[in-house]
Amino acid sequence: MKAVIIEDEKLASEYLHALLQNHSLKIDVIKIIDNVKDAIQWLSQYTVDIIFLDIHLGDDTSFSIFEKLHITTPIIFTTAYNEYAIRAFKLNSIDYLLKPIDEEELEAAIQKLQTRIPVTAPIDFQKFMETLHQKTNYQERFMVVSGQKIKSILIDQVAYFLSEGRYVKLITKSNERYLLDQSLESLENKLDPNIFYRINRQVIVSFHSIQQMIIWSKSRVKLELNPSAGFDIIVSIDKSGEFKKWLNR
Repeated sequence: MKAVIIEDEKLASEYLHALLQNHSLKIDVIKIIDNVKDAIQWLSQYTVDIIFLDIHLGDDTSFSIFEKLHITTPIIFTTAYNEYAIRAFKLNSIDYLLKPIDEEELEAAIQKLQTRIPVTAPIDFQKFMETLHQKTNYQERFMVVSGQKIKSILIDQVAYFLSEGRYVKLITKSNERYLLDQSLESLENKLDPNIFYRINRQVIVSFHSIQQMIIWSKSRVKLELNPSAGFDIIVSIDKSGEFKKWLNR
């Protein structure tokens, strides 16, 4: 099967390319494109079996491609934003992979595409965008226990969340700390992605808790949070590109 990767983060495209090269289904990546303009030009001339498409590209969102081209090729979206996007992908029978991409999920998506009914109509772009912009009811407060007392913490009081084993610790802006009996994965689906971002496997930060950002290496960023976490908070390599876009939205 021939594929094109449309992704503006070099590390992300190289990682996906490597997964596909090692894949038992032998996906042949014939082109990697990093912007909307070149993607439109290339897709108007060439045909592939699968398109791997990032949502946020350097010059625009990839949705603008659908405004220019009649695309019937199966698409696997790659995205770091799950809450608002997944509903739209399912609505349009489009597959998606959340970053960082899991190899087993990649294999399942490709197998699904191989067995699906061929697409005969273009994506309903207008319906797609309307679904993306539907109001989502994000969690507004958390019930916590402090000794013999029960409290309700408003979401705007939350600085960040830390994963500690099977529990998650909620840290407030006033440095109060409470245990939540749930995972970061479940929390991601309940938090407004405009305010909260999962920077690595252990931490979800509120934009308002970030006091300073320091270049930690070529691809990573160190965050200084208020209140302090007491240890280095580093944006993981696979998240750093999307994190910078999140900061600039």
